[in-house]
Amino acid sequence: MGSTRLVAVVLGLVAALAGCRRGEQPQPRAPGPQSRGGGGEALAAFATFADDVAFLSRHAPIKILASPQGGRVAVSSTYQGRVMTSAVEPGGASLGFINRAFIERGQTGTAFDNYGGEDRFWLGPEAGQYGLYFPRGKPFVFANWQTPHGLQEGVWEVEDESATAVTFRRTLSVTNYAGTGFDVRVERRVALLSPADLGRDLGITPPPSVKWIAFSTSNAITNLGASPWTLAKGVPSVWILGMFAPAADTRVVIPFEKTGAGEIVNDRYFGKVPPDRLRIHEGDGFLTFVCDGRHRSKIGLPPTRARPVLGSYSPGAALLTIVLYSRPPAATRYVNSMWETQKDPYGGDVVNSYNDGPTEPGQPSLGGFYEIESSSPAAALAPGATLTHVHSTFHFTGPAPALEAIAVKALGVSLAAL
Repeated sequence: MGSTRLVAVVLGLVAALAGCRRGEQPQPRAPGPQSRGGGGEALAAFATFADDVAFLSRHAPIKILASPQGGRVAVSSTYQGRVMTSAVEPGGASLGFINRAFIERGQTGTAFDNYGGEDRFWLGPEAGQYGLYFPRGKPFVFANWQTPHGLQEGVWEVEDESATAVTFRRTLSVTNYAGTGFDVRVERRVALLSPADLGRDLGITPPPSVKWIAFSTSNAITNLGASPWTLAKGVPSVWILGMFAPAADTRVVIPFEKTGAGEIVNDRYFGKVPPDRLRIHEGDGFLTFVCDGRHRSKIGLPPTRARPVLGSYSPGAALLTIVLYSRPPAATRYVNSMWETQKDPYGGDVVNSYNDGPTEPGQPSLGGFYEIESSSPAAALAPGATLTHVHSTFHFTGPAPALEAIAVKALGVSLAAL
């Protein structure tokens, strides 16, 4: 791809993200003349990684991890050790969702302090009899939803840092819907990934025509209490959520085990997902989920179906994102986050994807983003014991044939089949 065309690709991506950062609903775009071939139309207004870092720095300190390959990752201790955004090059598009309107208001302690961020630490489960996001005895409806204050308020301590990594630590307490309390120490390490890591984790060496950035977060939780965390009283899990601003043609792509037992996908979180938004390619072993920030919906895959890789693709932006996560091979118990009293509190999902949209008819969305999420197994930990969950994000931009080769290798899915 020539340099002029690649600039157009990046500008097209950034322009699509800019409206979301201003708190606007993303508007559908007609495909440009090059979009089917991996290009993209250049739009007038755009936000770069430098723009977002400048904005964030006016409100809180930001640490930049700089890759020798040119990529950048912005990390914040003020915003709970989040990876706020990243880019494949210093002047490139900002790939994470930044909720500028919320940050500018300076609020804390809301139902959801939605600063944005393409990798944030939470604990699961969200709802059910052992949920952490609803007051005890209250119905599981949006009006009662409250993110635990310890997960979204307060500066996280920097324990260690270098040019390519930073480690955060935080101690917090949460109480579940059944009244069980948990004292938790969190240690979270954010680190850039190298070309050798790409070879090890994805089995690829990107060609010179592809620009990329990759990072991982290692998230350890320790039971600081005097009593064990038991399934009978509810236990937490590590829950990592990556927030991205969507282009109109973004599709989350999730490969699944074709021979696994049970349903392939749970699409009932916020009402059944319409068939034009969720396509299950059962014979080929993958599904696609429309993530345009315009229809509130969520899907999840259980441990019998989930594979340790998923991603998203926007042909118009020439952007391929791959997510890997750690998956203990014998793990079967995952916390259940369905907004209901559950028949099986440990029959939950391993991976999820959320597409934002109006929370209720006539109400605004939470910002117009989409998420790729992974969870650890249920953490039934003895006092002093630790569970660690690793979540890695890879972004690639470049010509369609090169992205196709990466997708086939990493996801086992042809982008042409989307």
